[in-house]
Parts: sequence; structure tokens; C-alpha cells
Amino acid sequence: MKQCAILTMDNLSDFECYDNLLDAPLAALGWQTQLVSWRKKNVDWQQFDAVIIRSPWDYQDDATAFISVLEQIEQSSAVLQNSLTTVRWNIDKIYLQSLAEQQVSIVPTLWRSNFLAEDLAEFFNYFDCQQLVIKPRISANADNTFWLKQATAEDSIAQLNAVFSHSDFMVQPFISSVIEEGEFSLFFFNGEYSHAILKTPKQDDFRVQEEHGGRLQTISPESRLLTQAQATLLAIAHEVEETPLYARLDYVRTSNLENDEQFALMEAELIEPSLYFNMDDKAAQRFARAFVAGIQE
Repeated sequence: MKQCAILTMDNLSDFECYDNLLDAPLAALGWQTQLVSWRKKNVDWQQFDAVIIRSPWDYQDDATAFISVLEQIEQSSAVLQNSLTTVRWNIDKIYLQSLAEQQVSIVPTLWRSNFLAEDLAEFFNYFDCQQLVIKPRISANADNTFWLKQATAEDSIAQLNAVFSHSDFMVQPFISSVIEEGEFSLFFFNGEYSHAILKTPKQDDFRVQEEHGGRLQTISPESRLLTQAQATLLAIAHEVEETPLYARLDYVRTSNLENDEQFALMEAELIEPSLYFNMDDKAAQRFARAFVAGIQE
């Protein structure tokens, strides 16, 4: 039986994780799985035939060290999925800019560095909006993500300074449909559509993750959304020159914005997205088959 490491973090007790649902379908295809923390020292990656990045949900705390571990894996005989090339492209959200240049509809974004208090008014004026979202270019789990309302934004200046005064960040208008309707996530395995869900935040919040009280439901995506997602995946494949083993594409409805698109890409998650195998009873099997097919190719 071949050996597959599932790359994770030291402690998942504060998270909802469904990677264990891969064990049975992978075993049925001749692959034994083992959870390995990316922070574990002196791992012999040669003992594994493949390593699948799944739930290292603290990598943003030390992205340099995380990339170093992935470099060690790529230098071993183990096959890394998704690849280091894809991870390097996806780890900084500036990738959205390159997708926009390929006509992928994204949420309007300002890319900035080294926050100054006087910048705040400029951001609201630029987007002509009453609410903003400011977040790091390298982040996960909505860490250090700020939802600001113009009337009270100055109350957050001290926090913004602490987080962004010496770092890169992104600024977007707050899209109200996130709380009115939710965020759509579409899942692709080896380029093939698998399933989709709608994530809705709890009352008075904007974060859709389960850990923050978000609610999930399985959906069948509208044909226009599915078409946009497939086009986005082609654009990603063009950028990284390969089809990722897995991709989660997160969208929000933008009919309230002055553009011709009905949906805009929030993020393309290619490193450690929850793939919500629990929301579709065939999803883990599809993933396992896609993984084995990719390895055989």
C-alpha cells in the first residue's frame, strides 16, 4: 500500500476539519494516510509517496517557514499536492490582480503597504462607500480582517496601525450580499467540478467560517456562476501552468455594483481550503479518484 501524508497543523481542536473522510476512499484505492503537522521537525519525507496539503491553518503566522517545509517536500521523492509552484502563486492575494488582468471578475481592490491613519478617508472616498474590508495579503481564517463602517472607522486606527503599519494589505468595499445572502464556494478536483455550498455568517458578523458561527448549506450553483468558476479555473491553470489537484473558488453576488458581472471572485483557495467533504457524501470519493488519476498521469 502506498503512503500519503496529509499535511496539517499541530492542534485542530479549535477547527472543524473533515480530512478524516479521505481515509476510507484513499485506502480503497491503495493509499494509506497519515496526519503530519507541517511544524514537525526532522520528518523523512522520502517515506511518503505523496503529501497532500490539507489543514495547516496557522501557516500565515510564519509563511516563510511554511514555504521552507514545502521546499523540503518537493526536493524529496514525494509528490506534493498542490505543488509548490501553485502555493507560491496563491499564498499572496495579489494573485487576484493577475486574474483580473485575464478578465476574471473580482471584488474591486486597492493594494497598499504600510498603513497610515490618513489613508483611511482616502479608502472610503476611492470606493465611494460607507463600509470597507481591510485584510492582509497573506492570511487565513479571516485573521486580522477588519470590517469598517465610515462613522466609526477611526476607532480602529490603533489596531490597523498595529497590524498593517509595516506590511502589505488589501482594501475592498464591503459587499452587502455577503451578509444578506452569503458566500458561494465551488469545489473542483483535478479540474472537474465536484460540489458547491453557500456559507452565511451569523447575525452581526461577516465571517462565514464555521469557527466564527457561519452556517452552511449544499447548493446547486446557478449556470452563470458555474460558467464563471470554470473560466476562473482555466485562468488559474494558465497562471501556474498546471491544473491544481483541488481548488475552492469563493464568490459573492455583485448585482449591487456597477458592472456587468453577476458574481465576483472573493478568493481562489489552492493551499489549505476546507473542502467540506461532509457536505456531499460523494465528495471524498471524487477527491480520492482525482488524486490517484493525477498521480498516475
